[in-house]
Amino acid sequence: MRIGVVAPARTVSQESAARMQAFMALTYPAHEIVFHPQCFVTEGHFAGPDDLRARAFVEFANDPAFDAIWFARGGYGSNRILEIAMPQLGPAARNKTYIGYSDMGFMLGALYARRIGRQAHGSMASAMGPNDKGVDAGWVLGWLIDGKRDGLEPTLDGRPAAAFNLSILAAMIGTPWLPDLTDHVLHIEEVGEPMYRIDRMLFQMAHATQLQGIAGVRLGAVTDMVDNDVPFGESLEQMIIRWCREMGVPYLGRSGIGHIALNRVVPFGVV
Repeated sequence: MRIGVVAPARTVSQESAARMQAFMALTYPAHEIVFHPQCFVTEGHFAGPDDLRARAFVEFANDPAFDAIWFARGGYGSNRILEIAMPQLGPAARNKTYIGYSDMGFMLGALYARRIGRQAHGSMASAMGPNDKGVDAGWVLGWLIDGKRDGLEPTLDGRPAAAFNLSILAAMIGTPWLPDLTDHVLHIEEVGEPMYRIDRMLFQMAHATQLQGIAGVRLGAVTDMVDNDVPFGESLEQMIIRWCREMGVPYLGRSGIGHIALNRVVPFGVV
């Protein structure tokens, strides 16, 4: 397998790329991972200007020599290239697997909506730290290369599934980039938000006509929460149960996804 890495949002360091290349050389020496030079470009907040990030993604997605696109990292910015990139995807793009999470939910959602390839929410290609044992990177590579299931979210039950960062999901509501999730179990996670913003985004999710018909909701990790000015007075579990009830769908419990050390893999659709 040949895996291509692009950065539709933020830049990555040469060091993080080298760590992942070394890890793959040790664990899957017969396979190759290639970081596009665009991954290391920095222009303001982004890994290069919008047109460069779009061109890099389209180049690797349309290259039949790559079997998968492993997104480099999140941050913010992939939504800015959707209008440019999606219409340019050709036949080779439909034969690939795309994996990432957080801001890459924009890319995964847009691809899934257009039935271009297969998608999965999972750890990203620059996620390995200096002392990282590479457990979740190993889960991604094991699933991509060998079809291993040990890194999959264990609550997957044969029903179609999808997973998103809540902020990204909320931003996609009302746009053509949000896929039809009818009958899907929706896994959500969040990072770096205060409780009132999480509550507000859950309100939007609960009342979005595009999300009517989902089979249920699972809550992943909610990390690095920002303190409210005053105590919110409600736990995360109470909050999501209340909004699921208002949405008219079951709350199905927790999920092992999110901005955490062991971020489980959730393939979109039916595994």
